[in-house]
Amino acid sequence: MPDAVIPAHSPDPSPYDAVLLLSFGGPEKPEDVLPFLQNVTRGRGIPDERLKEVGEHYYAFGGRSPINDQNRELLAALRTSFGELGLDLPIYWGNRNWAPYLTDTLREMTSDGVRRAVVIVTSAYPSYSGCRQYRENLADAIAAVEGAPVIDKLRHYANHPGFVGSFVESTAEALSGLPEGSAIAYVTHSIPTSMNATSGPDGNGYVTWHLDVAAEITAELERRTGTVRRTDLVYCSRSGPPQVPWLEPDVNDHLEVLADAGVPGVAVVPIGFVSDHMEVIYDLDTEAAATAGKLRLPMARAATPGTDARFVTMLRDLVVERAAAERGETPDRPCVGKLGPGWDACRADCCPAAKRPATRSTEVTTENTIAKESA
Repeated sequence: MPDAVIPAHSPDPSPYDAVLLLSFGGPEKPEDVLPFLQNVTRGRGIPDERLKEVGEHYYAFGGRSPINDQNRELLAALRTSFGELGLDLPIYWGNRNWAPYLTDTLREMTSDGVRRAVVIVTSAYPSYSGCRQYRENLADAIAAVEGAPVIDKLRHYANHPGFVGSFVESTAEALSGLPEGSAIAYVTHSIPTSMNATSGPDGNGYVTWHLDVAAEITAELERRTGTVRRTDLVYCSRSGPPQVPWLEPDVNDHLEVLADAGVPGVAVVPIGFVSDHMEVIYDLDTEAAATAGKLRLPMARAATPGTDARFVTMLRDLVVERAAAERGETPDRPCVGKLGPGWDACRADCCPAAKRPATRSTEVTTENTIAKESA
């Protein structure tokens, strides 16, 4: 096979000398499950007996979350894409809750002489659990590693054409196998309404961004087909004490509403997630699919971006964009919808953590319910 042809004019990555892929992490074998869940819930007083119940979600899939394998595939795709563009930056990978742990990765980067890096977070929307908590974990890890590099976070990318375009195609494919007149249910992780209220610099950013993305996907599909469909934003993985309000409706409840309304089918589109991790394959492919089956409601689940070429190219281009901005240039900032491009730097008061209610509840579901894999 001939060597890859590197463009004569490769993009300038300075001031960055590395890229960090930062994700949630997940267990890779049955004996990892309980220690992993203990990591996720540390400091919350949740007994092991309850965590073992949660672990059954993982044991049903061999005790292995797919998220680490998906990140390995994304790393390989990014490295290939960087190479095709002649973008000479090493890409590291660290997780918040399982190996490779973020602190260990930062030690490796420091040992390799990395001085300044840009971080890609596997979370596309603003909220405490989807952004600020990642930034807090990153700050803690940097503080724990002497001489750690300076690290900047890419802007939120949910309304980037590469992210939206990937969902347009996967939604069209899902609809192609359903009866004419089928609805679309856009799905994301439920969070407490109080967390949504403080998400983004001006509040309510979590829901606002999802609605804007859903509207763009819907508009493009209508433009292509001329078909107007019922569309709704719904949620999955609600947990926590019942007295604390979370975003609704739940996807399973929504499927019942659609069935009662005589809708002939539904495409379930997980716009809140970048890959088909545990939450998607359990909450949607298992639970929601079972609900739809009981209701005799034809259902197809659209794929997440994963390693779709549009998504991978988008991440690469965002690195180049941020590097140019840090050099004082004014790069193009592609986006669709009404909200404009995401911000490079978060305000100090953006997405604060909601106060935990005084409760004895020990309810917890999958890892994403505590702090999502990809949101």
